[in-house]
Amino acid sequence: MPKPTPTTNIENVVASVVFNQSFDLDEIAATMPNVEFDPERFPGLVYRLKSPKTATLVFNTGKMVCTGAKSEKEARRAVHKIVKLVNEAGINMSRKPIITVQNIVASANLGAELNLELAAMRLENTLYEPEQFPGLIYRMRDPKVVILLFGSGKLVITGAKFEPQIQEAAEKAFDRLLELNVVRIPEGEDWGQADSDEDDDW
Repeated sequence: MPKPTPTTNIENVVASVVFNQSFDLDEIAATMPNVEFDPERFPGLVYRLKSPKTATLVFNTGKMVCTGAKSEKEARRAVHKIVKLVNEAGINMSRKPIITVQNIVASANLGAELNLELAAMRLENTLYEPEQFPGLIYRMRDPKVVILLFGSGKLVITGAKFEPQIQEAAEKAFDRLLELNVVRIPEGEDWGQADSDEDDDW
């Protein structure tokens, strides 16, 4: 049976936005619905959209941080929607924001259990302290992401800048874990994992 492909799902895209102008947050807060602004507690204004469901921090310096999008496309759509709504309300906001994805967080499932103790010994660039955190932290160099591995075969991937890096990271991690014989293949299946009797009891 061929080795299955890990399933991945983007949970959050964080994008930074730069405009070539400053903003009057008091004016935006007084004019726009769905905003939260309490400068005594936090210097930024929070602009929430229902579609796409996002929360965007807006600062008077002309910078924004958009969070909650499920794709890069959604993040860009949220920013452009805010620009459109603010302009339609009579507040001038540049229509040419510079949008940069800073971090993509995704979940993944390998469909097989992992021996994290063995993985901690055999896998490079890892940190595993089960008394403090149940997952193993794996710093992958290419693509440059951080992967949290759990014994259930579930993963959390953070630090990606581009969406294709998520699937690439999951597949590379799965291949490396299989190579190191730290994956428990479900009974009755054979993915071509190398034979190893030393770990049969885990």
